[in-house]
Amino acid sequence: GGVPSENHTTVMLRNLPNNYTRAMVLAMLDEEGFRGLYDFLYLPIDFNSRACLGYAFVNLADASSVKAFWETFDGYCKWILPSRKVCRVSWSGPHQGLEAHVNRYRNSPVMHDTVPDEFKPVLFQDGVRVVFPSPTKAPRAPRVRHREAAPRAPEMAAAAFAGRR
Repeated sequence: GGVPSENHTTVMLRNLPNNYTRAMVLAMLDEEGFRGLYDFLYLPIDFNSRACLGYAFVNLADASSVKAFWETFDGYCKWILPSRKVCRVSWSGPHQGLEAHVNRYRNSPVMHDTVPDEFKPVLFQDGVRVVFPSPTKAPRAPRVRHREAAPRAPEMAAAAFAGRR
C-alpha cells in the first residue's frame, strides 16, 4: 500500500543492492536528510554469502517523517555502488513500531554473540546509536545452512563424505 496510516512508523526498503552494508544504508539515510529521524534499522544478511538480502526495516521515530521518507526512497537509485536496482518502500508487517521490533529481535538468533555486530539490528536516539535491550532469554546460535555444490563424480562424493568426519 502507498497511503501512510497515521500510526504506522515502520517501513521496509526493498530492492537494496545486495552488496550494501548496514553502514552504507545508514549513511544513505543520513545523507538524504533523515539523521535523527529514525530509531531502528535492520538489514538482514545471508550468513553464508555475507551479502544483504536486499531489504531493510526502518522505524521512523515520528509518524510525521514517514511521508518525506517514503517520497525520498520510493524510486531511489542514487546508490554509491553500481546497481540498476530501484528502491521501493512498503509498510513493514506484521511488526509495526519500535517496541514491536525490539521485542521481535531481542531474543532472536541474530543477537547471539557469534553474529558479527554489523549483521544485527541497531537502535538510535536522536541520531546516536544506543544499546539494544538485553535478551530476556539466551538467544540460540543462528543455523548456518551449508550449501554444497553437487559432486561431479562418485569419488568427489566419497572425498566430501570422508572430509565430514
